[in-house]
Amino acid sequence: MSKYLLHGTLKAREDKQTELAGILLKASELISSAKGCQLYIVSLHKGDSSSVYITEIWDSKEDHDNSLQIDGVRELIMKAMPILDSTPQKGQELEILGGVGIS
Repeated sequence: MSKYLLHGTLKAREDKQTELAGILLKASELISSAKGCQLYIVSLHKGDSSSVYITEIWDSKEDHDNSLQIDGVRELIMKAMPILDSTPQKGQELEILGGVGIS
C-alpha cells in the first residue's frame, strides 16, 4: 500500500484552541476535493486545552504538497501562525499497513 499519512499537533496560545481548530476545519473544507485527499481530520483531546491534532491520508506526498497551493490555504496558514504557541514542528509521517476503510 502506498499512501501518505501525516499526523501532527499544533499548540495554540492560551484560549485560542477553538479558533485554531476552526481555521483547520476551514482548511479541511478547502482541500476536501483536492486530488489524492483521502482523509483530513481535526481533533481535540479532552485533557489538553491547547493542542489541535491533524491526521491526513493522501494518495502521495506530492498530492499533500500540492494541496498547499489551493486558493485560500496559504491565507489560512497565515491566519493561524499568530495564535500558535510555538513554531509548528513537522508532523509524523507514518507508513500505513492496512486496516478498515483503507484501500
